[in-house]
Amino acid sequence: MRGRKPLPSAIRLATGNPGKRPINAREPKPVTSIPTCPAHLMPTAKAEWKRLARYLHDLGVISELDRAALAAYCQAYGRWVEAEKKLKETPPLLRTPAGYVQPSPWLAISNKNVELMYKFMSELGLAPVSRSRVETTTRSMGPKPWEFTGEDDGFS
Repeated sequence: MRGRKPLPSAIRLATGNPGKRPINAREPKPVTSIPTCPAHLMPTAKAEWKRLARYLHDLGVISELDRAALAAYCQAYGRWVEAEKKLKETPPLLRTPAGYVQPSPWLAISNKNVELMYKFMSELGLAPVSRSRVETTTRSMGPKPWEFTGEDDGFS
């Protein structure tokens, strides 16, 4: 497939359909729900799942269909955390038995999992750039600091 990946219709509508192209009325619209956490995830990945799943559901951007993508992101996150812990314990450069200096294999594992995480973050709307293109219909963070409601702020 050539060119940019097409955006889902919900995202195009949320951004005001800047290209003014017709919206795909036949696009599948799965019901938003929190998928069950896969049992095979490592403990750090399960913790990340619990942290993210509720936020994504509250924003209305996750369904059972997204289970594998979220699981892959969380597992990459868990492996990245594990590699970063190992990097703290070992030097970044290692000397081989032949006397050559090479980077720690944990550095390569860390870097690869950060790349994987970034790809899934973009797909799931977790990266700041992908998030900045979407407007939600619900206010999940409360009033903005510059929005004065005239009510007591609780500081007096």
